[in-house]
Amino acid sequence: MIIGGGEDKTDARKVLQRFITLAGGPQQLLVVITAASKMPNEVWEMYRNAFEELGAEKISHVRINERAEAEDEGLAQRVAHARGIFMTGGDQKRLVAFLGGTQIEQAMREAHAQGACIAGTSAGASGMCTHMLAEGEAALAPEKGAVRLGAGLGFISRVIIDQHFSQRHRINRLLSAIAQSPFLLGAGIDEDTALIVRDDSIEVVGEGGVTVVDCREARTNVADIPPGAVPQMLDVRLHLLPSGARVASLAEAGPLADFITYLTDRTTEHDHH
Repeated sequence: MIIGGGEDKTDARKVLQRFITLAGGPQQLLVVITAASKMPNEVWEMYRNAFEELGAEKISHVRINERAEAEDEGLAQRVAHARGIFMTGGDQKRLVAFLGGTQIEQAMREAHAQGACIAGTSAGASGMCTHMLAEGEAALAPEKGAVRLGAGLGFISRVIIDQHFSQRHRINRLLSAIAQSPFLLGAGIDEDTALIVRDDSIEVVGEGGVTVVDCREARTNVADIPPGAVPQMLDVRLHLLPSGARVASLAEAGPLADFITYLTDRTTEHDHH
C-alpha cells in the first residue's frame, strides 16, 4: 500500500480505514514504524489516535532512533507477527539508513510473505523502492542532475515512487529521474491517496490520483547536455489513474501491464542479506 502522504487522519480516513481492512480487520496486530521521523513520539500519537478511533484494538509503536535498535530481536518478532505494518513519513534516507539490512527489515519481509499488508506514506512510500528518489527538486522543468537516486528497501523493483505529487507539482522532478534512468517507470502518488498492489492487481483509493510516467521508448538528449540543462524528451508515455481506478489482473491491464509486473515482481527484489 503506497500512500502519497497527507492522508486524512480525522474525518473520513478512507486510506487508513483501507489499511486496517487489508491487514485483516481491527482485531489484528498493527505496527507503526516511525524510523523516518525526527519526532517519533508525536507522529506515533497522531496515528495511534487515528487508528484507535477507527476501531483498531492492537496497535504497537516500533520506535527506532538508531540503526542498532533495528537489530532488537523482540521488536523484530513483533513486526514479523504483525498483520499490518505502517511506515510513517519523515526522511526516506533516514528510514533506509536505520532499517536496511537489519532484523526489522527481514521481519517485514517475513510478515509480507505471510500475507501482511506493508504500507508506507510519504517518505515511507519512497523508501519502499529498490531505486529510491533520495533528494532533489526540479520546480519549473526537468533538469539533468536535479535529483539523486539511492538504494531503498527494495519492496518494489523497477518503479520510482514520488509522493505529495500534484500538491507539490513534482512531475518535473519525476521526469528528471526517469530521463536519466529510462529502464525505470515513475509513479507519482497524490496526497490522501493510496496505490494498493495485491497479487497482479492494482487499485487507487483516496482523494487524488496516481500518475505513471514511462520513458523506456522515449528519445532524449539527456546524455549530451550539461548538468542543470533541460533535456528534450520525445514520446514520453503518461497514464493517469484517478481514485477508484482498478485493474484486476494482467489480462486486462493493457498498457499498464509492465507497470503492474514491475510493482509485483518478487524475483528481482533488492536483497540486503
